[in-house]
Amino acid sequence: MSKDFLQGVRDHYDAIVIGSGLAGLTSANILARQGRSVLLLEHHYQLGGMATWFKRKGGHIFDISLHGFPVGMIKSCRKYWTQEIADSIVQLKGVRFENPQFSLRTSFDREDFTRILIEKFGISQETVTAFFDFARQMNFYDDQSMTTRQLFEKFFPGRSDVVRLLMEPITYANGSTLDDPAITYGIVFSNFMSKGVFTFQGGTDRLIELMKAEMLKNGVDIRIRSLVERIEITPDRKVQAVWVNGKRISCGVVMSNANIKSTVLNLVGEEHLDKDYVAETKAVRLNNSSCQVYIGLKPGEGFPNQGDLLFHSEHTGFDVDALLSKQVSSRTFSFYYPETRPGSDRWLIVSSTNANYKDWADLPEEQYQADKAALCEDTLGCLEKYIPDIRQKLDWIEASTPRTFQHYTRHLAGASFGTKFEGLKVSQTLPQQVSGLYHAGSVGIIMSGWLGAVNYGVIVSNEVDKFLASGGR
Repeated sequence: MSKDFLQGVRDHYDAIVIGSGLAGLTSANILARQGRSVLLLEHHYQLGGMATWFKRKGGHIFDISLHGFPVGMIKSCRKYWTQEIADSIVQLKGVRFENPQFSLRTSFDREDFTRILIEKFGISQETVTAFFDFARQMNFYDDQSMTTRQLFEKFFPGRSDVVRLLMEPITYANGSTLDDPAITYGIVFSNFMSKGVFTFQGGTDRLIELMKAEMLKNGVDIRIRSLVERIEITPDRKVQAVWVNGKRISCGVVMSNANIKSTVLNLVGEEHLDKDYVAETKAVRLNNSSCQVYIGLKPGEGFPNQGDLLFHSEHTGFDVDALLSKQVSSRTFSFYYPETRPGSDRWLIVSSTNANYKDWADLPEEQYQADKAALCEDTLGCLEKYIPDIRQKLDWIEASTPRTFQHYTRHLAGASFGTKFEGLKVSQTLPQQVSGLYHAGSVGIIMSGWLGAVNYGVIVSNEVDKFLASGGR
């Protein structure tokens, strides 16, 4: 008989959290700290959502996605998780750009970018300072009519090389485009620029294990392999229960960390919502997805230091369509050295490319496997420019696609970066449609990425706690 992953579960909880991305984990932990009974439901066998990992034979451990976030992650993890987690966040100091327009290394902070823009790109000190100050002052309540394209034209007209330097890493980080609102770029860019790019030493497996231990200490009931089928709503639009693995569990509040569109349209259903709200939800654009190639070297084999992140491109100029193309011309390489996971002797590389779901979704299985193999082969060919003997040192290689991300995260169209900006309003106003139903996740670019997800989880958990304290009013 198959294992019952809900064995011993209670009939009722104060709060049920659907999904264990960083927003879901953070919400569950905070609510449990505040004395609430919390059930965390995750359909996958591992926690973390996109912040996760997998193991392969030969002792390889691969982190999923690009693990770069702003310095603010230290403060958030210290306050809402543990000092041990905060102490494991370290700066990446070797960020490289290699493309037809320029070749450079940077520590990716404001001081170094200012130096590069002045010395290498010939931009005046006054213009650079004005740009950084303008971006720094942006906030969510600003005028949202200016696009990122217009922002760059305001300060760096006709300078595609400058746009590439300032935009490409953010696009890889959260799917931003030049046509998104400028504030979505300015806020994220300024966060990174304050002190640079950081990552978690010890790997995502250690991070999630530490988070799991903290949640268990605080009393969160964690259940994996538990797929939520629907959220039960009363006729007067109040959360009543969830149905998971065929079982009904009642609750006072539901916090969904699932994709906002699947939460609203699939787990709740149109019949419980205002028509205008449903139309607004349907109009939310999903962000793009990703392809990744995971490369493990034979035990004892390594390579000369290549930096931590390498933004490689053969394409001339910054071009979002080219970044998304199945005919890959741009990649980000993440290099993992033994010190990335203290105690490990393994050298690993993960290549990431932004991708369109539709390019992979309907391929016949034979073609799908062939295209994945071609992606691996092309990636090795590109990597040979930096590590000429990579094929001789290779022990493991495999690829993931938007189909892979859809399978494991259940995000619609495998949307690695959630939704476009308009998704944030739909997420924030969900409790006005259904009393006791909240959402936190990767929406609107501002609330995406590791730090955005954690902080959105904090915001929503506090709203949930207020709701429960008021007796559900």
